[in-house]
Amino acid sequence: MPWWSWVLIWVVLVLGLLGMLAFFAVHLFRKVVAAGREASALIEKADVLSQRAEDLTEAAFHPAVFADASALRAERVQASADRAVARQLRRDARVKRGKLLVNADAARYSYLITKD
Repeated sequence: MPWWSWVLIWVVLVLGLLGMLAFFAVHLFRKVVAAGREASALIEKADVLSQRAEDLTEAAFHPAVFADASALRAERVQASADRAVARQLRRDARVKRGKLLVNADAARYSYLITKD
């Protein structure tokens, strides 16, 4: 085998190695850029979450043991009345929806029962 064939083999091997390294470098660069984009999106989402977390701070706990009994009784009666009003509003809405269903015009839906 002549000496230039060894040079040719090594040149092809080195060029193949450089091509492979370039391919992997581009592939790695694209992944790093994508990871950077995702990291910036994550930072933005974390900022939004931290702002919302600040809004969700709980009020200081005050045990009812030290409160006035008549004030607590009034609060409980008011809460019970509020629940009763909300329950009645839901019941009225259900009755209204039911009346709409019962009093629906059957002629509007005649196409459902006709046989073609």
